Amino acid sequence: MTQEYPITPPPELIRKWNLDAVDAPMADKRYIATQAARWGADQELEACCEWVSQFNYDDYNYQERLRAARRRPKPPSLKEQALEAMRRNYNPDNSNDFAIIRRALEQLDD
Repeated sequence: MTQEYPITPPPELIRKWNLDAVDAPMADKRYIATQAARWGADQELEACCEWVSQFNYDDYNYQERLRAARRRPKPPSLKEQALEAMRRNYNPDNSNDFAIIRRALEQLDD
């Protein structure tokens, strides 16, 4: 019998990533690799937090400090991506159109 390592993503999660990759803004393999790397990093962080929690004491929580120190930045929202794309493609000849699009994007929730 083959035993899976705890860091190996479960098959149902891999299937989900394969389905999500169809709509991904990047190549399928890159999307899946990115999701797997993030998932693995999250599993490792949780294992480290569990281990370090044994050293917590009344006024100092190592677990929460480790989690806060290792938190990765959130990817930009679709709104932020759209505003950046608009800035990259700005055309002074269509400045009125760009102003309308920018105002509409800025009114959207993140």
